[in-house]
Amino acid sequence: MRNLNLLALITMLLLVSCAGNQKQLSEEDQFVEDLLMKMTLAEKVGQLNQYTSLWEMTGPAPAGNAGAEALLEQLKSGMVGSMLNVNGAEATRKAQQTVVENTRLGIPLIFGYDVIHGYKTMFPIPLAEAASWNPELARQSSEVAAKEAAVSGLHWTFAPMVDVGRDARWGRVMEGAGEDPYLGSAFARARVHGFQGDNLSNEFTIAACAKHFAGYAFSESGRDYNSVEIGNETLHNIVLPPFKAAAEAGVTTFMNGFNTINGLPVTADSYLQRDLLKGDWHFDGFVVSDWNSIGEIEIHGAAANSKESAERAIKGGSDMDMEGRAYISHLEELVTEGKVDEKLVTDAARRVLRIKYRLGLFDDPYKYCNEENERQMILTDEHRAASRKVARESMVLLKNEKQILPLSTNAKSIAVIGPLADDKDSPLGNWRAQAESNSAVSLLEGVKAAIEPSVKLNYAQGCALSVGTRNFSDRMTFNETDRSGFGKAIAAARQSEVVLLAIGEDCYQSGEGRSMTDIKLKGLQQELFDEIYKVNKNIVVVLMNGRPLAIPEIAEKAAAILETWHSGTEGGHAIADVLFGKYNPSGKLPVSFPRNVGQCPLFYNYKNTGRPVGQTPEWVLYSCYNDAPNTPLFPFGYGLSYTSFSYSDMILDKEIIAKDGQLTINVSVTNAGKVDGEEVVQLYIQDIAATYARPVKELKGFEKVLLKAGETKELTFTLTEKELGYYFPNGTYVVEPGQFNVFVGTNSEEVQKATFSIQ
Repeated sequence: MRNLNLLALITMLLLVSCAGNQKQLSEEDQFVEDLLMKMTLAEKVGQLNQYTSLWEMTGPAPAGNAGAEALLEQLKSGMVGSMLNVNGAEATRKAQQTVVENTRLGIPLIFGYDVIHGYKTMFPIPLAEAASWNPELARQSSEVAAKEAAVSGLHWTFAPMVDVGRDARWGRVMEGAGEDPYLGSAFARARVHGFQGDNLSNEFTIAACAKHFAGYAFSESGRDYNSVEIGNETLHNIVLPPFKAAAEAGVTTFMNGFNTINGLPVTADSYLQRDLLKGDWHFDGFVVSDWNSIGEIEIHGAAANSKESAERAIKGGSDMDMEGRAYISHLEELVTEGKVDEKLVTDAARRVLRIKYRLGLFDDPYKYCNEENERQMILTDEHRAASRKVARESMVLLKNEKQILPLSTNAKSIAVIGPLADDKDSPLGNWRAQAESNSAVSLLEGVKAAIEPSVKLNYAQGCALSVGTRNFSDRMTFNETDRSGFGKAIAAARQSEVVLLAIGEDCYQSGEGRSMTDIKLKGLQQELFDEIYKVNKNIVVVLMNGRPLAIPEIAEKAAAILETWHSGTEGGHAIADVLFGKYNPSGKLPVSFPRNVGQCPLFYNYKNTGRPVGQTPEWVLYSCYNDAPNTPLFPFGYGLSYTSFSYSDMILDKEIIAKDGQLTINVSVTNAGKVDGEEVVQLYIQDIAATYARPVKELKGFEKVLLKAGETKELTFTLTEKELGYYFPNGTYVVEPGQFNVFVGTNSEEVQKATFSIQ
C-alpha cells in the first residue's frame, strides 16, 4: 500500500509538472505545438515547399498545362507552404481559398515577393538611400513599401539585402547599403523596422528577410553567383555584422545565397545557419533558400543528386525550399530511411508556422486581401511626396567648380542633353516590383516644372544608350555607332548658358546577373561629353547609375557632378529640387568610386601592408599600382554641399579607458557658408596594434546635423566596448588593450585625429 501511495504521489507530481510546463508555453507556442501534433510528416514537408505562380491566380489553372495542374493539386493537398510572385488582393485571395478550403488542416499560405525599394511607388535604390546617411529615411520608405505590398495581399518581402558590397563590378551592389558594415548595420535595422513595424500582425506590415546569408557580395571577380573565398576574420568583422543587426532588430526570416564559402555551399552551412544564426543569435524565424539554391548544391559538386542536396540543406539549417523541389521530392524518404531526423523537419515546419501565426493568418487568412484598400492606398500623393523627399536627400554632390550650382530658375537658357535626360523608366531602377514602366518623372520633366516660363530650354538626346531589347532578363547591347543625334545636342549646348548632361547607366545595367568587367560609361556617352565640352565648358553632369562608375575624365573636366543614382518615381522632380537649390545636397558616398576597374574591389577600411608607403615618388617596391594612384576617385563618406563646414575643438574626455569603459568625444562643427545645410559628421577609429591587423580606419559613429548659415554646434560621440572590439577568426569578440586613433571629419579622408589608450 505504501508503494502504491508513493507511486500515486509521483504520478500526481508529474502531472502537475507537465501542467506547469504547459502553462509556461506562450499562446503562440501552444498553438503551433498543437498544430504540429496534428500534422503528418508529409504535411510538415509541405510547409517547407515554396513555388512561384504558374498562372494568373484570379482564374482557374489552364487546362493542358501540366505544370499548372500539378501545382493546383499540390496546393489542394497541403503540399505547398508558400508562394511567390502572386500579386494583388484578388489573386492572393483566390490562391489562399484554394488552400484553406481544400486542405485537411486549412493551414494558410504565406505570399512573398521582391519588394526591394518600393511596390508601386518606387523609392531610390537601396544604395542611394544609404547615401543619405539617414536610416530613418530607409525606415520610412520601407514602411510605405510594406503598406502598398500588404494591401495587395502580400505578407513577406525578400528584403533587405544586407550584403556588404566592396566590388563595383558586382551588379547587386545597387541592392545593398554599400561597403561598410557599421553603416550597413544601421540601414539593416531601419529597413527591418520599416517593413515589420512594431506588430507583425498589423495588416499594413509585412515580414522582412535578411539576405543573402552569407558572403554573397564577395563573389570572385565581382561575377554574380560565383564562388567566395574569405577568411573567418573577414567573415565575422565585415560580412556578418549587418546580419546580426537585422536579427537583433527582430527580422522574421533569413535567405541564404547561391554562393559557396571556401568550398561549402552556404545553403548547407550548419555553422552559419544552425550554430550561429539559430544558436548564438537566438533567431527563431525561418531560413528560406534562394531560388533553387538547394538544387544547386548538386551543381556546385557538393552533392551527388537532388536527394543528397535535400539532406545537406535540411541538416545545414535551410528551412524552406524556394523552387528547388528537393524537399517535396525527398525529405519524407530521407526520414523513413533514417538519414534525416524527423525532428529537423518538425523544427523547420515549426519556424514557418510561427511566422504565419505572427502575421495573424490563422485568425484571418484573408486579412491582407482587401481590394478596397488596394485601390485607395497605392501610389498616393503622400507616397509620391515621400519618394521625392528620400530621393533628394540621397543625392551626392561630387563636384561643384566655381559654385556653378545651384542654378537660377530664371536663367536665360539651359540645355538638357543625354540618353537619360528624358528617360522615364531608368529612374525606377532595377527590382521595381509592380511599378509601371515609363512612369517615373524624367529629368527633363523635372527641369521644365522647376524653371520660369521665360527660360529657354533646349533639349536633345544626343545619342541612345542601348539598342534592341532592354528588360530584366535580356542582355543589353550598347549603341556604339549611331551618332546621328550629336549635331542637335552640340547645337543645343552652343545656344545655352549651362548644360545639364544626363549620363550613366540604364536601370538594367545593374542588379542581379548584371556584373561588369568595365564600369566606365557605356556606348557613346564619353564621346558625347567630349563633343559638348568643345562648345560649352559649363557642363553639369547628372549621373544616373546603380553602382560606382569609373569616370576620371568626367571628374576632371565637368564643372559639376551630381550623383542622383536611380532615384525612383519622383526622380526628375527631386533632381530639379537639388539643381535649383530648393534642397541643399547632403548625401555622402556609401561606396568608394574607383579611378578605373583595375582598382576593384576598392574600399576605405583596408589593412596596411608591410610596405604601405614609398620612400620617393620613383620608388616602386611598395604596395602600389605603377599606372594609377591607390586612392579612389571619390572616397567613402564623400559629398559636397552648397555651403561649407569647418571642424574644431575635438576633445576626448579622457586619455585612458578600461576595456569595459567608455570614451566621450566632443567636436564643434560650423556652417561657414551663407546658406543652411546638413552635414554628416563621421567618426572612425583605428586599433594601432592588435593581435590581428586592423583596418586603417573603421566607421564607428555618424550623425547628420542641420546647421543654419554661420551656426556652430557641438556634437558628442560615445565609444564603448561595442565599438572598440573586434572578432577573432574563431568568432570570439574581444577588446584588446593598446593605443587607438580616433578620427572625426567630413569623409573618410578629411578628418581630425586624436589618440587614446585602453588598458
